[in-house]
Amino acid sequence: MKFFVDTANVDEIKALIPTGLVDGVTTNPSLVMKSGRDFKEVIAEICDLVDGPVSAEVTGTESAQMIAEGKVLAAIADNVTVKLPLTIDGLIACKSLSGEGIDTNVTLCFSANQALLAAKAGATFISPFIGRLDDINIDGMELIRDIRMIYDNYDFRTEVLAASIRSANHMKDCAIAGADVATAPPNVITGLAKHPLTDKGLEAFLTDWSKTGQKIL
Repeated sequence: MKFFVDTANVDEIKALIPTGLVDGVTTNPSLVMKSGRDFKEVIAEICDLVDGPVSAEVTGTESAQMIAEGKVLAAIADNVTVKLPLTIDGLIACKSLSGEGIDTNVTLCFSANQALLAAKAGATFISPFIGRLDDINIDGMELIRDIRMIYDNYDFRTEVLAASIRSANHMKDCAIAGADVATAPPNVITGLAKHPLTDKGLEAFLTDWSKTGQKIL
């Protein structure tokens, strides 16, 4: 499973790159607003840092504007993936941009039927939102499993990009369900390495090592 970092904070991305856990980046208008920076400048800088896909979202609501905005965003760098909302206009834009060889990420997916439509429109990625479904007492992970089955049934090339991930359990369950990608905030990704027994074991090892009086360097 690939890991995408869900942030528009360049410093957070730089800090994670040495771990080898950054296969791509997802952004959205809300994340860019938090950064306080120019949208296109942020996308360009992130694309210079990361070799993998960088999702940049359109802001238009009609297909013609989405297509025009998508072409502007795609021109920023070769690894830009144009993010589009899962609406009929978004699907029209997806079909058009995908037809021109531009990678697309259809976002705000909350049903398997929506995911089926995105795959039919040629989306590179589909982004089902797990956490937001959990918020209204719907099992978000069931959606990942349903999409995986549908895509496998018909050999769709669209990759399942699990989004709105908020916990280590979400990440684990996405991997078990067969998501191709999971995008999460930096703190969720780094939190996967944490375990109290790891901390306890390391403390014991270091205590014993100090008693030897030896040094490696």
